[in-house]
Amino acid sequence: MKIFKTAPTLILLFFSLLSQETKAQHSPKLITKVVGKGQPVVLIPGLTCHGSTWDETIEAMGESYEYHLLTLPGFAGNAPLNSVEKGFFKQTESMVLDYIDKQGLKKPIIIGHSLGGFMALNIAIHKPDLPSKLLIIDALPNMSGIRYPHATAEQIEVIATRLKQSTITEGNQPLEKKTARQKQLLSYMMQSSEKIELTTNWYLNSHVKSIAQALYEMNITDLREDLDKIKVPTLVLGSWLAGKEYGVTRENSLASYSAQYANLKGVKLDMSDKGYHFIMWDDPEFLMNWIKKFL
Repeated sequence: MKIFKTAPTLILLFFSLLSQETKAQHSPKLITKVVGKGQPVVLIPGLTCHGSTWDETIEAMGESYEYHLLTLPGFAGNAPLNSVEKGFFKQTESMVLDYIDKQGLKKPIIIGHSLGGFMALNIAIHKPDLPSKLLIIDALPNMSGIRYPHATAEQIEVIATRLKQSTITEGNQPLEKKTARQKQLLSYMMQSSEKIELTTNWYLNSHVKSIAQALYEMNITDLREDLDKIKVPTLVLGSWLAGKEYGVTRENSLASYSAQYANLKGVKLDMSDKGYHFIMWDDPEFLMNWIKKFL
């Protein structure tokens, strides 16, 4: 009789522990990977991307650094924030800063691509004494300023809200349809069919509302006036080649980047002539030549 009386308690305890374990596994957090020893380097990938975006880059950079590869909440299979509508960047940046603090990283180099570059700029604005250097890969302080240079803040809000809604709608389409659409979109961002497959899978395993909220926030946020708060050496590398058939040139792209970063004193700017948006994959030689000179 004692066995049968105890069994329900054990069963309840088992399921309670299982529930706690499941909750812990799916609670919002950074997924991190640390490689090597040396000067700390924090690498932040772009929208929907996994930290392994940087695998080839850190291999080329060598053994002089301690690399911290981050996967942000809601992206590439990582659990989303509990309330992403309360602010994707505010919450994820807090997680990144908390990680840097808990890891005891002193004056890390911060490298960010696309969304990750936007986040790196914001971190350096809010914590100017934190990093030692910034490397920004194909990211702008004001995304909407490129497409809608004369729009008012109210108009940008309307545009960004529509983008957010359409992103959610597209993300909820049938698998075959959204997969095909994403592959087509990515063909303008990278040249490798293998990488297109990889990043499409990351997208399909990302949280639709996190994608939509991040895009919304990037489009309504203008960091240009605050760039003068950044006090560390900054290198910005951009791309233009994917837009060549639409009249984009190296010269007008560099002019657009220069205008966007006009308030960042001493910034170094250059454009890849071989790569699309994912410069680290399409034009690694260009990236590494700059890294060697800059770091």
